[in-house]
Formats: sequence, C-alpha cells, structure tokens
Amino acid sequence: MHIVRSSIDTAKGPKDWFTGDVYIDAVAAAPAPSRVSANLVHFMPGARTHWHRHALSQSVFVTEGVGLCQRRGGPVEVIRPGDRVLFEANEEHWHGAAPTRLMVHLAINEADDDNAAVEWLSPVTDDEYNQA
Repeated sequence: MHIVRSSIDTAKGPKDWFTGDVYIDAVAAAPAPSRVSANLVHFMPGARTHWHRHALSQSVFVTEGVGLCQRRGGPVEVIRPGDRVLFEANEEHWHGAAPTRLMVHLAINEADDDNAAVEWLSPVTDDEYNQA
C-alpha cells in the first residue's frame, strides 16, 4: 500500500485544451508499468474540452452536475451523475458542462511509450456546442 497525501494544487485547464473555466485535480498517476491516469475535472457552466482523441480510449464517470458530450458526426448527448462514457480508441470527441450547469467528471486515460494519453485538436465552436 502507498498513500500519497494531497500536495498537488488544483490546476486551471489550459486554453489550448479547453473553452471556458475548467479546473483539474490529479487523482491517480501510478508509475510504470501502470498505464492509467485519472483526473477529476470541474467544468463551469458552458465550459468544454476541445475536440480530441485518445489512442488507447478514455472513460469518464460523471460525479455531479449536467454535462454534454459528442463524438465526431454523432448527436450531442446529455450526461448526468452516475453516467459512464467510453470514448473508443481514436474516436474524436468533446465533453463539458451544459450551458447553465456545472459538471464534474472523473477522466480515466491510458498512455504508454508508443501512445500519448491525448491528442488535442481544434476548439468546439459555439455552433457545434449549441446543437444541444
């Protein structure tokens, strides 16, 4: 057993990854050979990721609020606490808060020597976001 005491400050989500106010708390980042990392991501109303993809897939688990997510070419879906979303390997997608509600989710990602955890793409436009 290894207990890591909380010593990492909450990080503001970078503007080249997110639109709006997003805050990230590291939850898990075990050393190799583990490939998994997890972050608790707090999206303020209207905030969202840019389009992105994960070579080894991504799972998100909504813990509070109301969110939105979309895979490229699919409909915008509403997600709520307890919902689990699996984004398949290399599936372009975005996720974030609803326009008038915050949303918090646990994001679980994998990476290895050959595959980065995420590849960031273009911002989600207001038109794309407002399709919901």
